[in-house]
Amino acid sequence: MTLALHGVRLRAGGFTLEIEAEFTARVTGLFGASGSGKTTLVEIIAGLRRPDAGRICLGDTVLTEVASGVSLPPERRRIGYVPQDAALFPHLSVDGNLRFAERRAGAAGEAFSRSHVCTVLGIGGLLSRRVTDLSGGERQRVALARALVSAPRLLLLDEPLAGIDASLKEAILPYLQRIRDEFAVPMVYVSHAAQEMIALCDDLAVLSSGRLLQLGAIDEVFRQPATPEVARIVGVETVQPARLVEVRDGLATVSLGPVSLSALATDLPHGTTAVLVSIRAEDVILIKDAGAVQTSARNHLTGTVRAIVPAGPIVRIELDCGFPLVAMLTRQSVEELQLAPGVRVSALVKAPHVHLIVRG
Repeated sequence: MTLALHGVRLRAGGFTLEIEAEFTARVTGLFGASGSGKTTLVEIIAGLRRPDAGRICLGDTVLTEVASGVSLPPERRRIGYVPQDAALFPHLSVDGNLRFAERRAGAAGEAFSRSHVCTVLGIGGLLSRRVTDLSGGERQRVALARALVSAPRLLLLDEPLAGIDASLKEAILPYLQRIRDEFAVPMVYVSHAAQEMIALCDDLAVLSSGRLLQLGAIDEVFRQPATPEVARIVGVETVQPARLVEVRDGLATVSLGPVSLSALATDLPHGTTAVLVSIRAEDVILIKDAGAVQTSARNHLTGTVRAIVPAGPIVRIELDCGFPLVAMLTRQSVEELQLAPGVRVSALVKAPHVHLIVRG
């Protein structure tokens, strides 16, 4: 089912949201920094805020059309909305919260029976509990259940894992994946955590300052950002200016000072010379003895380790390869390679993992 947003605009103080997009994926992620407009857009879709202009359709249903004065109230949109704070009714039990939402389902609720939803989300043992007695993770699962038993045509999840510690996030993510896989309901998922997006979403919409910068398959957006700003937002570790030297048989050669790299010449406009080289750290392979390894990687770079920065279970390796390059390794790999500042290594990067962004 398509969620179409045409000419949607809202001005609030000094902030302006302007969106033109169609979300067609099973799960579309809204990704961006705080203040980029993610929550504002979700509230507009849910009917909690009215835009100044635009048209919003869910399938064949017009939810909002400012020009003709159409604005369905939230309770008639058949949208399940889970805000960051869960927003459960504190005076009701878990079962009371679910039954309240269930009344909105009507005949459409057969696929979202309370018993099935409770089984999927593992909350059957919580039904008699008061909301105020639930843990943070339990509250979020109950909020998800309440949204589902209303038989929604669309789920809007606004940072449902924010404020929950890492271990609880890992525990709740599988429940979100089960919702995605067992219920044929499109979802819009808001977060600024890349790992949540990768684990859950099919498409990614990158927002900044109220604008949609890029929309596409999640792997495409993370690996092929359309602009330097998108590259920064999705966390590409190496983005360096370069000069396009030649394109031959679909393969581009670019120069970064004394270093040449091979990249795929995908959709480069004719006459392009100034580009940015974008390389994700996980696509950089480090070895100590390049002569002993046979590889299909087109790019073999000699470099020096400049810094080693622990980043949770992995380690960030900052290199000087004639240009700054970042790799991510496990702690075990760092120990096996005996890496330390000043150590010489070889960095291998396949041509498809070198993404070129046109400058200017």
